[in-house]
Amino acid sequence: MIDRFVGVQDAPLMLSVSGARGVVGKTMTAVVARNFAAAFAAHIRQTLTANARDGNAGAAETRAIMVIGRDGRGSGEALAQAASDGLCAQGFDVVDLGIVATPTVGLMIGYLGAVGGISLTASHNPIEWNGLKTLNADGLALPADAAEQVIARYRRGSTVPAGNLGRRSLNSDGDRLHVERVLAAVDVAAIRAKRFRCALDSVNGSGARAGRMLLETLGCEVLHLNGNHTGVFAHTPEPLEVNLGQLMDAVRVDGNFAVGFAQDPDADRLALVDERGRFVGEEYTLVLGVLRLLQRQGHGVLATNLSTSRMIDDVAARFPPSRVIRTAVGEANVVAALKAGDGYCGGEGNGGLIWPRICWVRDSLSAMALVLELLAHDGRLLSSIAAEIPAYSMIKRKMDLAAVGGRSAVAPALAKVVDSFASRAGVRVDQTDGVRIDFADRWVHLRASNTEPIIRLIAEASDRAAAEALCDACSDAAGFRSP
Repeated sequence: MIDRFVGVQDAPLMLSVSGARGVVGKTMTAVVARNFAAAFAAHIRQTLTANARDGNAGAAETRAIMVIGRDGRGSGEALAQAASDGLCAQGFDVVDLGIVATPTVGLMIGYLGAVGGISLTASHNPIEWNGLKTLNADGLALPADAAEQVIARYRRGSTVPAGNLGRRSLNSDGDRLHVERVLAAVDVAAIRAKRFRCALDSVNGSGARAGRMLLETLGCEVLHLNGNHTGVFAHTPEPLEVNLGQLMDAVRVDGNFAVGFAQDPDADRLALVDERGRFVGEEYTLVLGVLRLLQRQGHGVLATNLSTSRMIDDVAARFPPSRVIRTAVGEANVVAALKAGDGYCGGEGNGGLIWPRICWVRDSLSAMALVLELLAHDGRLLSSIAAEIPAYSMIKRKMDLAAVGGRSAVAPALAKVVDSFASRAGVRVDQTDGVRIDFADRWVHLRASNTEPIIRLIAEASDRAAAEALCDACSDAAGFRSP
């Protein structure tokens, strides 16, 4: 079992529904960024042309706009320039937002009437990585079929036309407009009345400016850790307990904070620390946001992926006839389910809440505001509110693809898992994304990652021992365990 990122010398270019990611200077270069952006732009141009043929007169407007933003990594500026070249070369005008959160890019697509956009980010991946996340005219990640078309265009190696046909401009309004939209959607008066003290760790990423702006406008006193756009992460960027010691220590030592917030580099994920300085966890972000929204609404359709805790199902059951739609992993898949089912809210258990009222992208700002509104209306401490939600133990493991035989070994391994578990009484097998095995009181999910060259293995049960045992059983069935 290898619980680490694959060595950068071995990392391939990752192409998936999440866009393109690679190691800078190796599999992610200016040429890759330019060509992938051009492939995306060509796909959008084809879509606009098809819409125009179908009678949408404005669909093929000559001066169509694309939006671009980046997450603050040192490699981002050059890659953003290259991606902008690819968009302009396909005839699109490009509005550069600078360093902004990925959800801000999605929001600004709608605000500016753009036909799509790109966020230069590798999300929680280490600093050596960067990537391109593509968003459509609705400001949401491309659906799986559209993403595959873009990947196919890129792989065909079609050349980018010479010259920059589109125009470029800068826009610095993204953070302000994002914060304003969140403020318009929450109970600002109730939050301000509490004068919460909050700690915020922005890992020197793109959510720093907007995160602080939001909290201060909500009347919070803010201790801002790692709040500069230095291009260098202050710690390993994924917002997991092992990486948030500075934030937890700050909250615990002070003793007067209501909550600690931890953003990832592109601010689409959020983890929580309670008033005692204890890690509440990324899985609780979606659950607590959904709880507050259901308190408001009374009930609603929710969507999340197959790897997310069943805590969201427990919360939904408190607000009948609410229901939870489960999807393949990937923001685009969750959004597709929300749209198809007229969903109220959704997200992923990695700390990513999607509130369509704000934007169709996972959004740490929405999540922070909803957690504060929950605290303001409930009146209790965060630890007490979280303690009322049925608790489970979740185990998350990673295995290096190379160590298990490469991507070609995945399908046979999944088939072995199905063969091992499908015949057992009371077991439900879901092969929507890898294999998820559900028992009455526990589940396990094995799949290849969209964003890293790894296999992910996640299990949830009533206690840690049961979850570990389920992980081991699944690994044994797949043939992945070490002798």
